[in-house]
Amino acid sequence: MSSQSCWYERGIILIMRTILESHEAGELQAATVQGSFVMKCGGSTLAALPDSFFHDLRQLQESGVQPVIVHGGGPAISDNLAKLGIESEFVHGLRKTTEDVLDVVEMVLSGSINKQIVRRIQNVGGRAWGLSGVDGSLIQAKPVANNAEVGFVGEVTHVEASIIQGVQDMGYIPVIAPIGIDLSGQRYNINADTAAGAVASHLGVSRMIVVTDVPGIMKTVNGEKVVLSSVTVQEIDDMIETGEIYGGMIPKVRAAMSCIHGDVQEVVIVDGSEPKVLSRVMQGEIIGTRIARG
Repeated sequence: MSSQSCWYERGIILIMRTILESHEAGELQAATVQGSFVMKCGGSTLAALPDSFFHDLRQLQESGVQPVIVHGGGPAISDNLAKLGIESEFVHGLRKTTEDVLDVVEMVLSGSINKQIVRRIQNVGGRAWGLSGVDGSLIQAKPVANNAEVGFVGEVTHVEASIIQGVQDMGYIPVIAPIGIDLSGQRYNINADTAAGAVASHLGVSRMIVVTDVPGIMKTVNGEKVVLSSVTVQEIDDMIETGEIYGGMIPKVRAAMSCIHGDVQEVVIVDGSEPKVLSRVMQGEIIGTRIARG
């Protein structure tokens, strides 16, 4: 093959690569129109996510999209409680929280898990700022109705959205640990899904993404489990009633439903191991389960 032919082929490859990169950049630029989104992810799920997930997150941030992360950390909390010999149990999918349990919950969520997420984002060149709901009374809460059963578990009463927006204005991704506080200074353990729904609602963002280790809401059809690409609130209620949605998935979908008001248009439940899953959701691809208004 002549040197002229080699240069010609290299030129074609470079042109095609430029076209593909421009197309991808254009899609991400189109996603910036969508503005912010709130992402909820469990601590164990985040620990298992590949670096490519965080590269995708960074790329979205650089394109002008403003993500907000609210995280959990249930397995790590359970591990630390066991190491310390502190008993723990779940009631209706919520962890029964004594003061001793609450100390560990705050240590794990606001400390190790929160900073691990911040480090992973920064390791790929992104910018992140870790926060607890206690900081600046970011997440204000009151006891849940069945507090006699579950202890210091909180229900969100208010989110200081200006704190989150201030962090975003400085160019950082807010990473929020779901610990709440009331006017007396009492702390509360808040389910991460519930906290994420409240943050999305108070920010008035158009989209909330729940990143899990499952492909979406599953339903049995002809004896096989299939992913529902979209679902109504009534269908979710029916599936909870029949037991198809159970345990820890109940607060996930209830939180998703509760944040569909104001400017929030949809909640998407996705598998975080899917390649470029955040960008694909922002670009409008049908992936996971969408719970939409109406």
